[in-house]
Amino acid sequence: MTHARHLDVQGLGDDIALGLGAHLQRHRAILTLLSVALNGGAIAVVGAIGFIGLVAPHMGRRLIGANHKALIPASALLEAMILLVADTVARTLFLPIDVPAGVFTALIGAPFFIYQLYHQRNK
Repeated sequence: MTHARHLDVQGLGDDIALGLGAHLQRHRAILTLLSVALNGGAIAVVGAIGFIGLVAPHMGRRLIGANHKALIPASALLEAMILLVADTVARTLFLPIDVPAGVFTALIGAPFFIYQLYHQRNK
């Protein structure tokens, strides 16, 4: 959340961000290291369910827009909702069998990513 302003400025493009006085290389390095460390730690702890962390920000951007101050909490709420739905479906749909919630998160996320790729290609 502390770097949301820098993300918004970088979203305007390199030339405009440099014109506004942003230190692009430094901010990109910091944000890349933070995202790799946080995502790596999350995937190491939770496994395949961490796939939600890749899907929810794209869904949030479609719902909220590109303002990172609102997008980051919205993505966190979307991630929690997707996981809750996936876990509920995994526990109740195949009741005697214990199906991992990661299977259903992949079933939600993979079609959405395919849609995103198709949409970006045809834009």
